[in-house]
Amino acid sequence: MFRFFKRKKAKEENQASQEAEVAQAHEQEEPVTTSTDTVTAETVEESAVAIERVETVAPTVESSVTPVPLEPQPEVLVTEVEAEAEASSPAPVADAEMVPSPVVTEAAPAKSSWMQRLRQGLSRTGSSIGSLFVGVKVDEALFEELEMALLMADAGIEATESLLAKLRTKVKQQRIEDAAEVKEALKALLSEHLKPLEKDFMLPLDGTSVVMIAGVNGAGKTTSIGKLAHHFQAAGASVLLAAGDTFRAAAREQLVEWGKRNQVAVIAQDGGDPAAVAFDAVNAGKARKANVVMVDTAGRLPTQLHLMEELKKIKRVINKADSEAPHEVLLVVDGNTGQNVITQIKAFDAALGLTGLVVTKLDGTAKGGTLAAVAAGSQGVRPIPVYWIGVGESLHDLQPFSAAEFANALLG
Repeated sequence: MFRFFKRKKAKEENQASQEAEVAQAHEQEEPVTTSTDTVTAETVEESAVAIERVETVAPTVESSVTPVPLEPQPEVLVTEVEAEAEASSPAPVADAEMVPSPVVTEAAPAKSSWMQRLRQGLSRTGSSIGSLFVGVKVDEALFEELEMALLMADAGIEATESLLAKLRTKVKQQRIEDAAEVKEALKALLSEHLKPLEKDFMLPLDGTSVVMIAGVNGAGKTTSIGKLAHHFQAAGASVLLAAGDTFRAAAREQLVEWGKRNQVAVIAQDGGDPAAVAFDAVNAGKARKANVVMVDTAGRLPTQLHLMEELKKIKRVINKADSEAPHEVLLVVDGNTGQNVITQIKAFDAALGLTGLVVTKLDGTAKGGTLAAVAAGSQGVRPIPVYWIGVGESLHDLQPFSAAEFANALLG
């Protein structure tokens, strides 16, 4: 599910380690408090503004060089983010050096159970396409029916034409006369077509990776962040969350609740500038040596240009806190929105430079063919990797994307 990488060490690593130990000892000695006093900090933008001090919800799990499953944590409490820790945040780390890692060993449902739920989620497309191969001859009429079915599944013109051209060639070369064999051939071609979207998510063994998460309202962004926090912890990574959605009602409370369920810290404030929340979270994450800092952002439509500009500002501010951040920029998209997903990907990619996708809600009326359109570069969209797909509400209903599994589920 994940691969781990180790960052190159800074020249003054020993000194930085000693300073971090002193800060950690100071934090452990300080009694737990629920204070919400405010402090001021110099703005990261061109003009100076006052930034309210933020809260931290739940204890932070200390990171470790060697990922291990987390032990049960005590009851979630409310603590303060230390101003001294933020002020003494470590210098930006050097370029990452990628190394292989073991497969995650978290307790998860059996693969057969996951595949069953994925098939059920894509049953609308699977049943319509699968029925075409029952009791029919392998002739041009079958290919015409397949063309219509793929287009209706939101696969797009480019992907449909490419897949059918390859399928015709394969059927002719191998002299396939059985419709069931044609179906298996199409599965193999679709799996190959989707393979460029398959990619492992990288977790750091040391240092802090900042993950900025965007998406439209209702796509399942905040819920996906909670599920990812659970998966990252199961992989042995410490996590810090930033409630950067300061516009939607109850968005902060929703993320805080996920923080309590996963027993991870949440940087949040009532209203205010989401860029300030992101800045404080990155500094707090580096000071606490968290492996992953996930920054939630307010949902918005690509046509809301003033809000898209705010997303750009958040990304710039994150980069001010860490010159290499954000390390990942993920877009959460609703699998039920069909070809509208292409428009969203194109707009958010132009604004932020996306590094990955999270496709949710493949458990209702989702047609599923949209990913084929993404892989084909439909409407000029870039084939951005799909890290995870979701088929339900439980923690384990968000799983890594596999091209072969998706093709098998999509075609029934």
